[in-house]
Amino acid sequence: MPATERLYYTDSHLVEFEARVTDRTERVSSWTAVTLDRTAFYPTGGGQPSDTGTLQGLQVVECIDDENDNVLHIIQGRAPEIGATVTGRIDWPRRLDHIQQHTGQHILSQAFITLFNAPTRGFRVLDQICEIDVELANPGDAVIDRAVELANNVIWEDRSISITTVAGDKATNLPLRKEPSREGPLRLIEIDGFDLTPCGGTHAYRTGEVGMIAVRSWERAKGLTRIEFLAGGRALADYRRANLTARAVAALFSSARDDAAKLAGRMIDENKDLHRKIRALEEVAAKAEAEEIYLENSVAGGGASVVVRIFDNRDAESLKHVALALIAHPNTIALLGTRDQDTARLVFARSADSEGDMNLLMREACSLLEGRGGGRPDFAQGGGHKVEKLEEVIEIASRSLSAE
Repeated sequence: MPATERLYYTDSHLVEFEARVTDRTERVSSWTAVTLDRTAFYPTGGGQPSDTGTLQGLQVVECIDDENDNVLHIIQGRAPEIGATVTGRIDWPRRLDHIQQHTGQHILSQAFITLFNAPTRGFRVLDQICEIDVELANPGDAVIDRAVELANNVIWEDRSISITTVAGDKATNLPLRKEPSREGPLRLIEIDGFDLTPCGGTHAYRTGEVGMIAVRSWERAKGLTRIEFLAGGRALADYRRANLTARAVAALFSSARDDAAKLAGRMIDENKDLHRKIRALEEVAAKAEAEEIYLENSVAGGGASVVVRIFDNRDAESLKHVALALIAHPNTIALLGTRDQDTARLVFARSADSEGDMNLLMREACSLLEGRGGGRPDFAQGGGHKVEKLEEVIEIASRSLSAE
């Protein structure tokens, strides 16, 4: 059976076509793979997802290459018979999105080559964003901004994009951006005066169709620089979301949108300062609270050294302050717990002249709380999500100390 003729090779904007069914293969759960003599559907490959659409009114959910260079159209429902003539329709908004992202990648990748001799080693079109992995020696915002500026200038110059097919041996002397990944005739995508690369994907007629390119973020990954970018409609949608967020934040400060970041930074600094002051006051309060607890325990127990107390809505840091203030007294062991939202938290501590392994005690208690924790023989922290067992585990820990 001859290989499927790929109509998108010559016309990426073709959205409706007729073809003949050459094969069909039943898959699980009423899915069928249909092979055509010709197709405008792009199959998954080269970092670009497949087209979707309809085939004789049936939904095409994915297209894939098979080992014989045919395109398999995965549909659900009663598949057309072999030999039948069918009409295929491409989901144009999805195709246009992929055209913009893929062509945008060609332009952005060549911009990094032109400016920094930094080749692209990987490319992915994901559901919301796109990624390229660039061999960029010294990445930084200024470096990436330069590449984005060059790429957008090429887009706005509305350069023509042409497709040619050459024999593999004829490509040897051509200034290709990347080496071919296959043998035989090569399909070359040329952006006038800027980029020439072998590629089997779908591309714009002119660079202006890409609209614009925007980089959202970048990071070092596996020795490369991974750049998250958007092109065309995705870039516009991302701007709208970012603008709405920025305006909402600005409204909280009753400020202009562009002043919000400065005001938010000032608020964070003020909050950190207040947090430090609150922690200092908490330490003072914890010492006073611990003194009261210690005196209560001494009266009730006639000098007993084990202090047991359970609090509500206290965080681990607050619990730690109380425990440290308690064990400042001689011959004292503190077994403290708190119900902090959906978590049980524990702090076990002892003064230097007391006996007992708080680390071992904490591990045993946390196993009952279905959590974890540990520390030193004189001080340990932990917790778990079995909040209802908090009183039980502290009682068990107290009895364990009494038995020693």
